[in-house]
Amino acid sequence: MTRDQAIRLLDEVGQGSQHRLAAYVVLSLLTGVRTEEARALTWADVDLNAGTVAVYRSVRAKGDTKTRRSRRVLKLPTRAAEALREHRKRQAAEQLAVGDLWQDHSLVFCRQDGTPLDRWQVRREFAAITAAAGLGAEWAPRELRHSFVSILSASGVPIERISDLMGHSGTNVTETVYRHEIRPALTTGATAMNKILRAERSAPVTRTTPPRSGRAKSV
Repeated sequence: MTRDQAIRLLDEVGQGSQHRLAAYVVLSLLTGVRTEEARALTWADVDLNAGTVAVYRSVRAKGDTKTRRSRRVLKLPTRAAEALREHRKRQAAEQLAVGDLWQDHSLVFCRQDGTPLDRWQVRREFAAITAAAGLGAEWAPRELRHSFVSILSASGVPIERISDLMGHSGTNVTETVYRHEIRPALTTGATAMNKILRAERSAPVTRTTPPRSGRAKSV
């Protein structure tokens, strides 16, 4: 997604949104968590007072994250923390509504009876959100992670720091697989040229008189 598309999506899932997975979209887009990591999050992993989320597991086989480096604690952007607070209130209301039918897995993102979401349900609900935002229904949830990288990169965040946020062991995967569509402007040359030209303009001008040749000009 472009920056403008991401903003339109965030507007659709903003405060008071009726989409059940609004907070899922906000969290994924603003922190870059994998979709299998988001579906495995429990409320014990979220500290809304400290404003952090701990990514320690996924819905992959045996519940492990993709790599050891993927185990990380992320600071939540303010908007993501607010979305999770609102989501928690909504989930509490759903629990009251279903009563004894609620199955408590302590999942942050779950079905209306508390049971785990599958990837197809997430995909359907995400498609409905992107369609409502006027972006079309062809987007997949994994695009949120790709967009996170591209937008940060275009804003000048060093690729090494983005790799840490992504849980990658190096920058190669971050740069070749995830960073696309939006490329950062290369500013080194422009910065150097601006500095050089400023120095040239501020330097005192010394005029020299060329030496006379000594030969009389013919008439």
